[in-house]
Amino acid sequence: MTFTSRTPRIAAARKLQRRRDRDQSKRFLAEGPQAVREALAAGVVIELFATEDAIERYADLVAHAPVVSAVTEDGLAALTETVQPQGLVAVCEQVDVTLATALAKGHRLVAVLAEIRDPGNAGTILRTADAAGAGAVIFAGDAVDPYNGKCVRASAGSLFHVDVIRSPLDVVNPLRDAGLQVLATSGYGADDLDTLADEGVLAAPTAWLFGSEAHGLPDTLLEAADRRVRVPIYGGAESLNLAAAAAVCLYASARAQR
Repeated sequence: MTFTSRTPRIAAARKLQRRRDRDQSKRFLAEGPQAVREALAAGVVIELFATEDAIERYADLVAHAPVVSAVTEDGLAALTETVQPQGLVAVCEQVDVTLATALAKGHRLVAVLAEIRDPGNAGTILRTADAAGAGAVIFAGDAVDPYNGKCVRASAGSLFHVDVIRSPLDVVNPLRDAGLQVLATSGYGADDLDTLADEGVLAAPTAWLFGSEAHGLPDTLLEAADRRVRVPIYGGAESLNLAAAAAVCLYASARAQR
């Protein structure tokens, strides 16, 4: 049987495009072969929807899915949010853990996304944090849902590689209690990133706080952090965008810790 956009199973899965339904069911959609591959490796796939062409093209992935449901092109389109879908969408169990569980693992590099609401930026930082060797990414306060479709796609599978935490905004004390220094990013920070790197400060276990591109970090986090750090600008640009600044900071720590 091949499902169409009107099939009840497709209609039920489509509801996962809404945050309310994701939160209630503790499930989400992962779209495309890269995300599906990583979700399968993580053991969180509940059902895989695939077009007939994709079933042939990605036979290696289909073979490892617990349930495979063939769908028409219009059935797949109902589940996707991209202009050119790649034929695969998986219904997955959410993977986030508690803050206490993550911090008990002794991660030496952590990224905190404080009230960052742009899903593309959030997913990109999650991917960058994974690449830099961070063990956890915390979505703090009124941040975007890490299972938002655009965030999942931007993470390119990294959602399944690190500890993902959804937490209240007051994360500084738990981070510090876990042995992490807490560095807040700010264009007006008193500390320069290069100076901290030269002085060996970044070699210590570190949690980086990143705020939204429009508003920066909340004052409560800026005041609670151990240091407020600015990324030096050597040219004429006013600033770096959020994802670029996060990449610079995370890789500075990654290099110092190694």
